[in-house]
Amino acid sequence: MPVKKKRKSSGSDDPGLRKCKITWCDCIERLQGKLDYLRNQLNDMIIFKNIYRYAFDFARDKDQRSLDMDTAKSMLALLLGRTWPLFPVFNQFLEQSKYKVMNKDQWYNVLEFSRTVSTDLSNYDEDGAWPVLLDEFVEWQKARLAAL
Repeated sequence: MPVKKKRKSSGSDDPGLRKCKITWCDCIERLQGKLDYLRNQLNDMIIFKNIYRYAFDFARDKDQRSLDMDTAKSMLALLLGRTWPLFPVFNQFLEQSKYKVMNKDQWYNVLEFSRTVSTDLSNYDEDGAWPVLLDEFVEWQKARLAAL
């Protein structure tokens, strides 16, 4: 008998999202009127960090502690794809890596990495407390750049 995969959280059980639906976006016109406001909210680093952290739990299967890598890559593309210059390279690394899942610590640290490490990786601290995933990404990217 095949095992059915549990559905991801729809978020509808979150009181904050229900309130948002009721007060902000109960029709297309209101949503259109709020788009500039919402874009500005995403530019606030604290608000974005909260959304980014929430996205991990929203996207993972309820019975799992980690995100499967395809979901993680899709969510990272949505959240960081336009703003992190290294995202295309990081995504390429994830495509060819051995990793099948991304845990919460890795997820949180990808955001911190994207905000603090320069695109040339010159300020990356190899002795820092980064997850091995990010250490391997830096090593992989430096090897790629050296080969050019």
